[in-house]
Amino acid sequence: MRFLPYTAIALMSLAPAPLTVALPAAAENIQPWQERLPQDEIIYFVLPDRFENADPSNDEGGLSGGRLATGFDPTHKGMFHGGDLKGLTARLDYIEGLGATAIWLGPIYKNKVVQGPPGQESAGYHGYWITDFTQIDPHFGTNDDMKALVDAAHARGMKVYLDIIVNHTADVIQYRECHDPDFAGEREPDSFCPYRDKATYPFTTRGLADGAAINDGFMGDQPPWQMAENFERLTDQTFAYTPFVPDSEKDIKVPAWLNDLSVYHNRGNSYFSGESSLYGDFFGLDDLNTEDPRVVAGMIEIFSWWISEFDIDGYRVDTARHVAPEFWHAFIPAILDHAAKEGKPNFHIFGEVALHTPGELAVYTRRDGYPAVLDFGFQQAVRDVLADGKAPLAFADLFMQDALYKHGPDTALQLPVFTGNHDMGRFGRFLSESLPQASEEELLARLKLGHAMMFFARGVPTIYYGDEQGFTGDDGDQDAREDMFPSRVEIYNDNNLIGTDATTAIGNFDTTHPLYRATAGMAALHQAHPALRRGAQVLRLAESEPGGLLALSRLDAETGAEYLVTFNTGTNARTRQVEVDPASNNWTSLSGTCAPASTTTASYRVTVPPLDYTICVSGKN
Repeated sequence: MRFLPYTAIALMSLAPAPLTVALPAAAENIQPWQERLPQDEIIYFVLPDRFENADPSNDEGGLSGGRLATGFDPTHKGMFHGGDLKGLTARLDYIEGLGATAIWLGPIYKNKVVQGPPGQESAGYHGYWITDFTQIDPHFGTNDDMKALVDAAHARGMKVYLDIIVNHTADVIQYRECHDPDFAGEREPDSFCPYRDKATYPFTTRGLADGAAINDGFMGDQPPWQMAENFERLTDQTFAYTPFVPDSEKDIKVPAWLNDLSVYHNRGNSYFSGESSLYGDFFGLDDLNTEDPRVVAGMIEIFSWWISEFDIDGYRVDTARHVAPEFWHAFIPAILDHAAKEGKPNFHIFGEVALHTPGELAVYTRRDGYPAVLDFGFQQAVRDVLADGKAPLAFADLFMQDALYKHGPDTALQLPVFTGNHDMGRFGRFLSESLPQASEEELLARLKLGHAMMFFARGVPTIYYGDEQGFTGDDGDQDAREDMFPSRVEIYNDNNLIGTDATTAIGNFDTTHPLYRATAGMAALHQAHPALRRGAQVLRLAESEPGGLLALSRLDAETGAEYLVTFNTGTNARTRQVEVDPASNNWTSLSGTCAPASTTTASYRVTVPPLDYTICVSGKN
């Protein structure tokens, strides 16, 4: 692979050895579906290992032995179960039928097979323990299988987003103070290797030709990619711990520059606050020194190659808040520029920032330069109102703070909105736990209403695979990563699936499931009416009592039409006068029952059934 000469990075002497795969020529023609804006998409997030197994020959990833050697055990919630890229390709009809226009694919790079202390081992089925950034994990198939999946999706006008990681790699590096039984120096009392701060264990000044002070591996206030000479001089770092790699894992990382211990922080395990949030190991994973120009250049090259080699359409960035903000100032513009040159003018990049207030999330669009972040604030509001009995006023607080994002409401339109995910757990579980006396019918209605809020409020609806089949899970992480194909995991198979008598012991690709059908219907409306995707949002009503109404207008900038979307979060029908544009007089129904005309100027009477929504449309007369 050719090295990409990004002018923002003056570090050619420190650039990692280039990959060897040649980039194809830039695309000359842009397909119509590539012109869709990020807010035009409906995202379906899937973990390939848990979706469909079309090729049992790769279940063990070409390895042999027991589950600790191959990582494969379909009865264990933390091991590989057999899902693969061929299986995902075979089920594109199902995903397209749901209405999804973009597939967010969990990480599919080659992973360390098994990690964890004795008795607590689990496998890299989720994809976040990368050893080779250039190869599909053999448990999922081959690079050619990946290309076939993308080609098949593109043939349907569907985009493919990849989950990417720049913060860390697999846990390969160990510290002698914790893990070397022959270490003669001061030892930690256990093997956890707690974070060691910079004040107590500062970066060394050895190797600096001029003897100047050093801070975070670079001098002065200039960003690190402008100070490559510091890293050239810093040839003998004294780390907070003494890092080493066991002989069995030497040189297993690809590209090769990732095997250099000096491109990692080596400060022990993060406690997720203060400086440890940036410089500490994420649950023991090897934390890359993202201030180092070599890491900046290397990651730009890796993920530019994925766009060119596999025709990728967007990136979801894992653990975004644990990376030096300056890294993103180089990485994001470089990736967007490269994508545009490859015929992708609307490449979607959104970061995972697991914080729940808009003020916290907005920092990453302003300070770090993210075009968008996952909207954890929206998820919290939906959970508060539909599961935990809070008033719709929570949405007024949420939407008022859209102004905090860089570019304000325009950025809010691009935020992926969701109700649950693979880490926190599923919305069905939140409902079941908070409302243990609720009937099956009520739980189903609340799930549908949560989906409607995703589709018709501002933001990009993002569906976690299996939610459309009523999956609930038992908790977060491994307990929320059920199999769509017939599962052999007991704690999955005893779950109550909402809206069906099925269990996860059978395949769950039921296109007649009431949630699948409801989601597909919402998706059709979302795609048919640009105002529901791109339209400016005006909050019309957010009642202050639990079970009240939430009303939003979505305005069509081209036609002047007003789409009034009203959600009833209570178990009784509600009727209210709602403020509307004075020019909105005659109304038609897009969903639910709508009165044909406004009764008074700038006021429209709505009646919404319990736990339901209406969409009423008025053109300007």
